[in-house]
Amino acid sequence: MSPAPTSPGGAVPARVRTVLGDVPPELLGVCDAHDHLFFGSPALPGQELRDASAARAELAAFREQGGGSVVQWTPYGLGRRAADLPLLSRDTGVHVVAATGLHQAVHYTPESLRELRGRLADVFVRELTSGIGTSGVRAGLVKVAGGFHALDAHARWTMTAAAEAHHATGAPIAVHLELGTAALDVLDLLCGALEVPPHRVILGHLNRSPDLVVQRQAAEAGAYLAFDGPSRANHATDWSMPDAVRALADAGFGHRLLLGADTTTAAARSVNGGPGMPYLLRRVRPRLALALGAELVERVFTQNPGRALAVEWRSTPTRPT
Repeated sequence: MSPAPTSPGGAVPARVRTVLGDVPPELLGVCDAHDHLFFGSPALPGQELRDASAARAELAAFREQGGGSVVQWTPYGLGRRAADLPLLSRDTGVHVVAATGLHQAVHYTPESLRELRGRLADVFVRELTSGIGTSGVRAGLVKVAGGFHALDAHARWTMTAAAEAHHATGAPIAVHLELGTAALDVLDLLCGALEVPPHRVILGHLNRSPDLVVQRQAAEAGAYLAFDGPSRANHATDWSMPDAVRALADAGFGHRLLLGADTTTAAARSVNGGPGMPYLLRRVRPRLALALGAELVERVFTQNPGRALAVEWRSTPTRPT
């Protein structure tokens, strides 16, 4: 792939790193900002997303509803199938962004985690700049995870490595918040001690803990707030999400909002009778339009993801002094 064009001043313009290469943020179209085409964890036996044909059908169904891009938050070691992503993207016409990173410890064997000790940040940087395994597919963000109302040693280790990868590349960091909690602890660590700019942090699953005060504090800090998971059957907070999103928009934080489906099981896919990715556009989008107005909802689906994911990618470490 040829280097990104530079501006007259020599700066590399911000681009979103997709599985088919870096693209201008405005090309993302309508974006599902948090989802999974492939996913598998020993902690969730029998719920794996492994079928490439089903993933293709789900992307095609999303495209039929007007979808233009999907951000897969599946990190290292959880069945990302990075080599399959470019063909799926080409076949369906949907941009796909892949992730590096590491989930909670429960999703890995102790042996696999020991193998990563001392080199986790290097793994993240390599997957962001050179590619995932031998696929040549470069990740476009780092995904890590917090715990329930706290950050354990594993979370601090992975977030420290994610911050190092950010400083080396500029990559955004997406954070799984366990049941929507510990958002402020995450920001204290990443944006305080580890000096990651808040606008490079995406906080996921905030809808699972509908605390409007914490959500507003996170937005005031400058992070992006992802409301995701309408495809999941085990989180009964969909009814409160429009009010939370409206409260944030009314407070002036409409530009910090992201929306995603977070499809994590085969049964949840639309091609298997579940809501899946299309539900985000078929039902969630018009419901939010009633609360926020169609114009703002369109910006949340199109402009906000581009701002959250677009990076002036670099390949040499730089840290604030």
